[in-house]
Amino acid sequence: MSWKSRGTESSKSLVSKKWALLLCIGCFCGGMLFSNGMWTEPDAKDTPRTTNENGKLKIVSEGCTPKLKDGKHESTDILGEVSRTHHAIQTLDKTISNLEMELAAARAAQESILNGSPISDDLKISEPITKRKYLMVVGINTAFSSRKRRDSVRSTWMPQGDKREKLEKEKGIIIRFVIGHSATSGGILDRAIEAEDKRHGDFLRLEHVEGYLELSAKTKTYFATAVALWDADFYVKVDDDVHVNIATLGATLMRHRSKPRVYIGCMKSGPVLAQKGVRYHEPEHWKFGEEGNRYFRHATGQLYAISKDLATYVSINQHVLHKYANEDVSLGSWFIGLDVEHIDDRRLCCGTPPDCEWKAQAGNVCVASFDWSCSGVCKSVERMKEVHRRCGEGENVLWSTAF
Repeated sequence: MSWKSRGTESSKSLVSKKWALLLCIGCFCGGMLFSNGMWTEPDAKDTPRTTNENGKLKIVSEGCTPKLKDGKHESTDILGEVSRTHHAIQTLDKTISNLEMELAAARAAQESILNGSPISDDLKISEPITKRKYLMVVGINTAFSSRKRRDSVRSTWMPQGDKREKLEKEKGIIIRFVIGHSATSGGILDRAIEAEDKRHGDFLRLEHVEGYLELSAKTKTYFATAVALWDADFYVKVDDDVHVNIATLGATLMRHRSKPRVYIGCMKSGPVLAQKGVRYHEPEHWKFGEEGNRYFRHATGQLYAISKDLATYVSINQHVLHKYANEDVSLGSWFIGLDVEHIDDRRLCCGTPPDCEWKAQAGNVCVASFDWSCSGVCKSVERMKEVHRRCGEGENVLWSTAF
């Protein structure tokens, strides 16, 4: 190859290198311009700026939530979050309460099986999932010998037949006579109750041996059985020789419906009787201090009501709750040490006419009426209709009251 041709190739190579260098420089400059365009700071007019008294810069975002303004974070959702949290806690509390009821029912069924006792039909068919909600369950404490007392109640303040079913469906109120069985189960006494129940259908039979000295045990069994059968806000115990105004009782309990643990009745603090042979003798008087001391405050036994949580507590712990000689003292002792609100309502222990009659005329209708001297209406079989006529709230009041 000649020197001329080699010089020509060398010149072309040199030109190509120059153009390549220029192209690289151009690309670099173009890239810088492009980058500067992409990272340009927002114009001052797009982001308002304010300066506080200390010269600190604060940026107020427009059209965004939440806003940072005047250095304080304003959250409009705080109340909503609190409300949702409160609702979640209530739901959880209700779930726990339902589980406790199911546990109590299972324990009652298991105990019946272990003791060789038949499980009641109500316990067999009761399903917690399908339970409806009731306002109250009223258990009327009665005995085998009290047939005439029960009839006096049926003919006055306790609705019968279709009216009792209507009371349950429309008002959410359950009323039952509460009784166990005799020492000789299946004997003549039990058969008499079965025949009476077949006619009226208003008994709640308990797995319990009847006896006056066993009232504390009967009370525990009643609450355990009732809370397993019916999901109610309140569980009431009343004696079969006491006059009751059902609508007034329901309206009274409604005022305390939002409270979780309430114990309602006529609160008293009677003397602890150490002397043997007297009525209401307390064999364990020494537990209450020196002779002459008085009991702690508790509701009188003629009528009292407890909320669902307390009835569930009694049901779950019935095997370890101590029984004193007097049933009302026993109930009061079970709630000592618990966070329970005691409601002292004197309308639950009015006297018979003229006391309850005067109060009704003054617009203060009594919930329950009885004679303190008899711990119930004296000669209730003969006098219950008179007390009902003079102190009753009237049948229309019951059906017109909204619970």
